[in-house]
Amino acid sequence: MAQADRADRVSPAAAGDPGSGRRPAGFLGVRDWGRDARGSTTWWRGLVLAVLALLAGALLAFHAEVPNSAGNLGSLLETFLPWVGLAVPVLLVPALLRRSATALLALLVPVVIWANMFGGLLTDKSGGTGDFTVVSHNVAAANTDPQSTVRMLEKSGAQIVALQELAGRPMRALESGLAASYPYHVVEGTVGLWSKYPIGDVSVVDIKMGWTRAFRAEVTTPKGPLAVYVAHLPSVRLKAEGGFTVNQRDVSAQALGDAVEAEPLKKVLLLGDLNGTMNDRSLAPITSQMRSAQGAAGDGFGFSWPASLPMARIDQIMSKGGLEPTDSRTLERDGSDHLAVAATYRYR
Repeated sequence: MAQADRADRVSPAAAGDPGSGRRPAGFLGVRDWGRDARGSTTWWRGLVLAVLALLAGALLAFHAEVPNSAGNLGSLLETFLPWVGLAVPVLLVPALLRRSATALLALLVPVVIWANMFGGLLTDKSGGTGDFTVVSHNVAAANTDPQSTVRMLEKSGAQIVALQELAGRPMRALESGLAASYPYHVVEGTVGLWSKYPIGDVSVVDIKMGWTRAFRAEVTTPKGPLAVYVAHLPSVRLKAEGGFTVNQRDVSAQALGDAVEAEPLKKVLLLGDLNGTMNDRSLAPITSQMRSAQGAAGDGFGFSWPASLPMARIDQIMSKGGLEPTDSRTLERDGSDHLAVAATYRYR
C-alpha cells in the first residue's frame, strides 16, 4: 500500500506525461540540450573536445608546417596522415554524451579537411583495360615461403615485376621459380627486375648508400621502350636517441629524383619500396614529377605495410610521360611483411 501511495505522488512531469508539458529526454538527451545541472549550456559544454577537434583539423591542414627538427615528427605524421581522421569518431562519442553543440560543430572541421584530402581515394577510379601490368614487391630477406611469392606473382598476370630485398635462399628460389614465366631478368645488388619483354641498357643508380639498391633499365614493349627504375630507399626507423630518423632516406630520395628527372626516354616507370608515402615531404624530389598509380586509378588507400595490418602505403608504382594508369591494387599476402602492389597501364 505504501508503494502505491508513493506511485500516486509521482508528478506527471517526472513521469514524462505528455500532458505535463515536458517530454522525455530521449536517446543521449538529444531532446534536452539546454542547461545541465551545473547551469552550462550546450555551447559551453565540451570546450576541451572542441579544441581537440580543431587540433586534429590543424594537423591535417598544416601537416607540412610540423617541423622535422625534433625527431623528424613531420615525416612521421605524414607517413600515417590519413589515420588522423580517427580523431573524429573518437571525439564524436563524448561530444554526444556531453550534449555539446560546440564540439559537434568543431568536429566538422577535420571531417571537411579529411574528405578534401583523402575522400577521392575512397572511390574506384579504374578506367577500363590497359596494355600491360606491373608489380612491385618487397619480398623480405627473411621470407620463409618464397614459393607462395612465386605463385602470387604468376597469378597477377603482370608483364613486368620489380622485387626488392633480394638475398640468400629466397632470391635463389625466386630466380628459379620465375624463370619459366619471365624469360628476361636482371638483379643488381638487392633489387631485381623480371619481364616478359626484353630488358637492356641496365645501369646502377647511385642513391648514396654505399651499396646497390637502385637501377635503371630499358624494357622494350610491343609499343616501344620504357625506362624502368627499381629502387629500395633506406628504411626509416624510430630511435630513442634520434626520434624518427629519415636523413639517409632523404638523401637517397633526392638522388633518385635527380636520376628520374634526367631520364631521356619519355615513358618512365618507378617501382619500389620507397619507405615513405605520397604525403611525405621527403619524397618531394620524386613525387613532384611523377604520378601515383594508386592515386590516379586505385580504389581505396592501397596500404601495403605491414602485411599483417596494413597502415601505410610505402611501396609505390609511379609514372611520367605517355603512360596512363587504368587500375591499381594490392595483391594477396605471401611470405613477406609487405603486400605486393600492382598497376595496369595504357599507352597514350
